[in-house]
Amino acid sequence: MRRLFLRTKAILRGALKPVTGAILGGIAVGMLRVTRYFDPERTANFFASVTRAIGPWLPEHKIGRANLIAAFPEKSPAEIDAILMGVWDNLGRVGAEFAHLDYVWKLDPEHLDTSRVELASGTAEKFEALRDDGKGALIFASHLANWELPALAAPAYGLESAVLFRRPNIAAVDRAIQDIRSVNMGTMIATTHDAPLRLAQALLEGVHVGMLVDQHFGRGVDVTFFGRTAKANPLLARLARQVEVPIHGVRIVRLPNHRFRAELSDEVTPVRDAKGRIDVQATTQAVTSVIERWVREHPEQWLWLHRRWR
Repeated sequence: MRRLFLRTKAILRGALKPVTGAILGGIAVGMLRVTRYFDPERTANFFASVTRAIGPWLPEHKIGRANLIAAFPEKSPAEIDAILMGVWDNLGRVGAEFAHLDYVWKLDPEHLDTSRVELASGTAEKFEALRDDGKGALIFASHLANWELPALAAPAYGLESAVLFRRPNIAAVDRAIQDIRSVNMGTMIATTHDAPLRLAQALLEGVHVGMLVDQHFGRGVDVTFFGRTAKANPLLARLARQVEVPIHGVRIVRLPNHRFRAELSDEVTPVRDAKGRIDVQATTQAVTSVIERWVREHPEQWLWLHRRWR
């Protein structure tokens, strides 16, 4: 009887999944469209206030607290709480800003004084060097501040780019997100089985390939992140081994008054093995170490709410 009940439950769940997916998708798409009609800055403030109020009651809050205590054992409970509230504040702002990417990203290289995005020292020159060197590059980013914005940096400086992304499970949401991202993110490449081949081909054609690299990846390589072993996606290092191109990181830092700072890192030198080939694990570690330095500088702007260590 129990087996029959479980089977019936599974069948009903499978049958209802498209319906619930369509309902949730419709709600999400509606929220994105409605948000477009409101003032971007006021909407960001409102969303941030909501996530600050609701976040501490969600299971992810406990995950974030455990992560922060392990990463910063020297910090007091009050300091941990302050960082966590900053995380929820940032997450709410990201949600609101997503619907207004064309407004949020106001970077005119010819008029930086009036842009909403400022550039860290030396970043403009690095972008221009990548643009003019006649070859592709691998660009990594992390879930810092608004993690959608790094994908907009390369096109702003005339770099041909391709960005790896994960499709949402709900088709309607996927279409709506792609419409928003079409603001100017270059070519979008989904994480399908042929994505590594497409990315390698793009690099061979001189395209600058970007990807987020700071989440748990079960089939990844071991790296050390905040003194603990974590699994990281080795795709970037494997691509570098296949097509040797420069490796850089792009980070966005949230500033007061709804502004941002974009920074292109110095070139990350890949680690090589005894035969001179790029060492995938060690190079992935080198990239992870850069991200750790970024997070240590602005811990309240990183997404601590996922289980980075398993």
